[in-house]
Amino acid sequence: MLNLEELYEKYVDEESHEFGRVENKLSARADIHAFLLLDKLVPLDTSKPHCRNIVAAAKHDEIYLSTDCEELAEVITEEQFLELVRCGVMYDSDTESLSIFV
Repeated sequence: MLNLEELYEKYVDEESHEFGRVENKLSARADIHAFLLLDKLVPLDTSKPHCRNIVAAAKHDEIYLSTDCEELAEVITEEQFLELVRCGVMYDSDTESLSIFV
């Protein structure tokens, strides 16, 4: 299982918002690429109807994603996490959650 906090700290300064460096884009839009990648890695759990949307909440100019980071850490590769950082996805170790600016 990967340590998302360590990976985020490793890549955030040099790779954040560097979507042009993503090789196999699922979309021409960074946010959509990130959403599709997260949905592929941690698909919707239909037993949790309160988590049907990838956007869990919004505050000011930031949206918080509903992806369970423990589940994500079990399946994501370092390269895939780097893609998320390049899309502008941020990891908050205090809340163990993902967010992205709009």
